[in-house]
Amino acid sequence: MSSITTANVYLGTGRRKTASARVRLTTEGTGKITVNGRAFEDYCYDENLQRISSAPLTTADMRESVDLVVKVVGGGPNGQAEAIAHALARALERYNPELRPALKKAGHLKRDPRRRERKKAGQPGARKRFQFSKR
Repeated sequence: MSSITTANVYLGTGRRKTASARVRLTTEGTGKITVNGRAFEDYCYDENLQRISSAPLTTADMRESVDLVVKVVGGGPNGQAEAIAHALARALERYNPELRPALKKAGHLKRDPRRRERKKAGQPGARKRFQFSKR
């Protein structure tokens, strides 16, 4: 019989604009992060995107102690990075409710509601108007 350690798994869902991320946080990990089957550094190609995505881990000071498997769809790179951060903060809160005040103070638990405004009929964009000619 093999000795398998049962690491606890915590789930979190985060959204931003049209991006939606699901995070699976595994305790007793080594700091390995996988996003859509790819390495974290490959998927979040920019240093700023990596910093945004992993900000809740930095706040909780758990960068090297958990493994993450992330599935993210929709939106662009920035929206996806913020959706990952939101999902990660929720998963960390489920793992340890005592982290809530620190995560909340850093603003990781708030869902950013801003979205693109729809284009209106009779004008070229959401707010822009066609040029007015008096004569």
